[in-house]
Amino acid sequence: MTKRIHPIAGAAALLTILCFWLSTLLTELFAGAPTVATVKTLIPWGFLILIPALMAAGGSGLRLARTMRGPLVAAKKKRMPVIAANGLLILVPSALYLSAKAQAGAFDAAFYAVQGLELVAGAVNILLLGLNMRDGLRLTGRRRPAAQP
Repeated sequence: MTKRIHPIAGAAALLTILCFWLSTLLTELFAGAPTVATVKTLIPWGFLILIPALMAAGGSGLRLARTMRGPLVAAKKKRMPVIAANGLLILVPSALYLSAKAQAGAFDAAFYAVQGLELVAGAVNILLLGLNMRDGLRLTGRRRPAAQP
């Protein structure tokens, strides 16, 4: 069961973060303040999907890794604390702050500074989760390792 939960939860978490990131970027670039406010208000509600998905992926990953060794497992284990810290210390507080500012219509310098930080931190998590997915696919044999030069 864990072997089924882990990839589904990991993919759900990655897709949710990617959705948050793209919706933020696209509305900031191409939409007006009311749409930005709507997106920033809805993102914290997405935590109802994201946080359980991350917990399921992390828990099932730890359980699967108990019996596994090797560089791919070690790399995935090293990335997870960075992903978690980035989410808990930067992304969640930023999303809540931006939601409150957007609902108040306060699109000021502080809003855009935090928005920039959130986009960078979100891109980092997308990259790290994507690398974990790639390594997971390699571990299961669904993707071949990169060719050695």
